[in-house]
Amino acid sequence: MEISLTGQDLAGVLPPSIAKLPYLIHVDFTRNYLNGSIPREWASTKLQYLSIAVNNLSGPIPSYLGNITTLTYLSIVNNMFSGTVPPELGNLVNLQNLILSQNNLTGELPVALMNLTKLTRLRISSNNFTGRMPDFFQSWNQLQKLEIQASGLQGPIPSSISVLSNLNELMISDLNGGGSVFPNLSNMISLQRLMLRSCNLSGPIPSDLSAMSQLKTLDLSFNRLEGSIPDLADLRLLQNLYLTSNLLTGSIPDWIKSRDNRYEIDVSYNNFSGSSESPSCTENLNVFKSFSERDNSLYAECLKSSPCPKDQYSLHINCGGKATTIGGINFEADQDPGGPAHFAPLGPSWGFSSTGHFWDVNTTSKDYIATNISILGMNNSELYTDARLSPLSLTYYGRCFGNGNYTVKLYFLEIIISGNRSFPSLGRRIFDVYIQEKLVLKDFDIEKDAQWVDKPVIWEFKAVEVKKKTLEIRFHWSGKGTTASPHKGVYGPLISAISVESEFKPPHDSKTWVFIVVGASVLCLILLILSILWWRGCLDKKISREEALRGLDLQTGFFTLKQIKAATNNFDPVNKIGEGGFGSVYKGILLDGTIIAVKQLSAKSKQGNREFVNEIGMISSLQHPNVVRLYGCCVEANQLLLVYEYMENNSLAHALFGSEGGPLRLDWPARQKICIGIAKGLAFLHEESPLKVVHRDIKSTNVLLDQDLNAKISDFGLAKLDEEENTHISTRVAGTIGYMAPEYALWGYLTYKADVYSFGVVTLEIVAGKNNTKLRADEKFRANENFVGLVDWALVLQQKGNLMELVDPRLGSDFSKEEAIRMVEVALLCTNPAPALRPTMSAVVSMLEGRSVVHELTMDPSIYGDETRLTASRDRFETFAAEESGTQSFLRGSDATSIGCSATATSLEIVSPTS
Repeated sequence: MEISLTGQDLAGVLPPSIAKLPYLIHVDFTRNYLNGSIPREWASTKLQYLSIAVNNLSGPIPSYLGNITTLTYLSIVNNMFSGTVPPELGNLVNLQNLILSQNNLTGELPVALMNLTKLTRLRISSNNFTGRMPDFFQSWNQLQKLEIQASGLQGPIPSSISVLSNLNELMISDLNGGGSVFPNLSNMISLQRLMLRSCNLSGPIPSDLSAMSQLKTLDLSFNRLEGSIPDLADLRLLQNLYLTSNLLTGSIPDWIKSRDNRYEIDVSYNNFSGSSESPSCTENLNVFKSFSERDNSLYAECLKSSPCPKDQYSLHINCGGKATTIGGINFEADQDPGGPAHFAPLGPSWGFSSTGHFWDVNTTSKDYIATNISILGMNNSELYTDARLSPLSLTYYGRCFGNGNYTVKLYFLEIIISGNRSFPSLGRRIFDVYIQEKLVLKDFDIEKDAQWVDKPVIWEFKAVEVKKKTLEIRFHWSGKGTTASPHKGVYGPLISAISVESEFKPPHDSKTWVFIVVGASVLCLILLILSILWWRGCLDKKISREEALRGLDLQTGFFTLKQIKAATNNFDPVNKIGEGGFGSVYKGILLDGTIIAVKQLSAKSKQGNREFVNEIGMISSLQHPNVVRLYGCCVEANQLLLVYEYMENNSLAHALFGSEGGPLRLDWPARQKICIGIAKGLAFLHEESPLKVVHRDIKSTNVLLDQDLNAKISDFGLAKLDEEENTHISTRVAGTIGYMAPEYALWGYLTYKADVYSFGVVTLEIVAGKNNTKLRADEKFRANENFVGLVDWALVLQQKGNLMELVDPRLGSDFSKEEAIRMVEVALLCTNPAPALRPTMSAVVSMLEGRSVVHELTMDPSIYGDETRLTASRDRFETFAAEESGTQSFLRGSDATSIGCSATATSLEIVSPTS
């Protein structure tokens, strides 16, 4: 019996119930989004094949896996497992394939693994093991494939590796510690792929490699190998040869010079002797900086350029992309396709050297430039649409620089690994960066540094010294991170743009100085004329909406109206999915297949330029799993449009209260998950975001749900940035009656605690399954006119000791009473009439998750109860209703007379005359 669910983006945990299937022998959950660990129940199974590769599983490898002695295949690659390898795995005596790569495993490999005498494949790359390479090879003499890249283990390579005569693939790289001479591999005549990269190997390359007649790939790069290249002319199948960055001498052999373009050979960065017959850089033979005579004339030969006519003092490259101008700076194009053994002269004084191919995939010329197929929503997106990618080493080389100090800026953005909760988001890109052969970034992770994908990171390095008119910037993959997510072969350095500027004033010749003086004079004259015209009123002094938006440091992009109309079928009513504070919301599909939600400002909306710019500027800086993502905006032809990620399950209000098709079936775990998600989103806005934000309009319609029912906070049009020097924000009340905190509704006193109050109301809606603004339609609620809102109802039920009566009857008995009581008690804490007594949202998250106890509720019923405040509050609401009359709304008089109750001051409802 077999269960194979690969690439399905399944969430949740591994099901313990698999243990109830006695005939199950094959389980494959590769490429999903499962978390947790391996269930203990599985220890009783008779599985032979188990793959949970490319998931989000964590914790230690459970020792009880050693009980599944029937296993022949075990793969946990590309997860987050940590701790040591349990010695109990040595009980898996039938195991043939053991794949532990790309986790966070530590410690030494247990000696018990020597019991795995049937192993044919072992992969333990990209971990944090300690100690020397294990000398277990005598027991593993059946191995056919051995991969130990960036494992954390130390060299040297044990001499016992010579017994592995059945190997057809040997990959060892990035060993720590001491080096050694080239190991004896003479028995491995069946090898097809051999990698001994960055292993601190010294001495000559052995000539007995020529006996490996099946060899297709040989990578001995980044060692300290000496002497000449042996005669490997008889290796007719050898297609990829990498000897990059060694100490090789002599001349480059004729058999290398004579190989045609079917072969990829990189011998760059060595000490060969130059001659009249020395090869020049070609498309598939990289000899850049491979000669001992490292002068500018040899560099110029590869650059196909004459000696430097004059010094340069800046260089700007759009890596992998076309020429563009950003902020008055011209970035040069860099669209050479690249390759495994390739030097590209792309300018008169610069180029790049690329080394390495992507293992385990069929490499093509398209694999060395990454192109973002989604919409980039940030300033200067032209720099990030394309990026140059390398599977091993990528060096940008510039010459003809004037000697002195320079500032180097490196522009990064992760455009391959996705940011959604799916297996393509599980990739980890880790690489090193060198400038002038000095390590400046170690184990750099773009996504981790940016705290999100599709978000730029710019590293600036000052005082970079240029001595011999040359500048080198190298990006290097040292075997760390993942290689199979979002798909195989996606790893290694990724660079979007490079900018180099001198930190000193460049010298000017006489002609240049004349041009500068003349130009400055003309500029002054133009400025004088413009000033006179402005003073006389000939120029418009207003700043347009477009100018205001482009003045923002947006992390979003601009859409054309044509794009939006095409995506929504010209705002077809069929695609209308709701109404928001802006007006109508439409579903759309972009040309690349991305589904979007377009929010269109209605003609009657009061939200103008200021609010529109405010919302764009705010959302563009907020990136969190529980905050809705803004893709961009459109400001053409009097249109105000926002483009968001599409949320498959609409709003929380739709899910709880339903519409035409009836409500979603939200079970208790889903409600608990949604509630905690909202709390985490608010905690981010209040406490974690670089821009601290008070939302001001938290309600069930402003909480959206994706396909996995993850809650995301939306509609920031009413949000206000926190002013850190102020203890509160006094402002005109703008929110939704029924969710507003009393102090905000009555006096416009706005703090984070106003959002906390609104969250409390939404939490009660989640528990009760009832709309706080439409409780009059509920028979149970209508029977007691003392109840004005859910907060009142919950308080009364708490005093009666009967909080369970509040729970949505549609749940039946299928819910956790403990969690329900906790949620209601937290909601009542949040809706305390005294703002100071409400918890922070981080405390709310802790209480909801059961990590801290729910504090005792403290209420002061008299806090809003005197007659003076009653009159003031009534006047306040009447004024607010009058302000909203432009939308044909009014306050029900019966509601307006009941605002004296401390806990119900915000349960008034604004309705249309037709309701």
